[in-house]
Amino acid sequence: MGTCEVCGNQYDKAFEVSIGGSSHTFDSFECAIHALAPACNHCGCRILGHGVEGKSGVMFCSAFCAKQEGVKGLQDRVA
Repeated sequence: MGTCEVCGNQYDKAFEVSIGGSSHTFDSFECAIHALAPACNHCGCRILGHGVEGKSGVMFCSAFCAKQEGVKGLQDRVA
């Protein structure tokens, strides 16, 4: 049985995620997202898709949030 590193639940269906040379154990995708998904630099929500990235490498959940932080030239849809 694995123990989730986020909530501490011991679960017979726990799974392991390897990223950046380290392994993490979770009992749900919710806990894995909470621990591993990047956060938007503006609103703080977890980025589950590709998100958008400014030239400096800062991540945002959308072009709208990037614009709020002064990043220019990004858009959510291709025209």
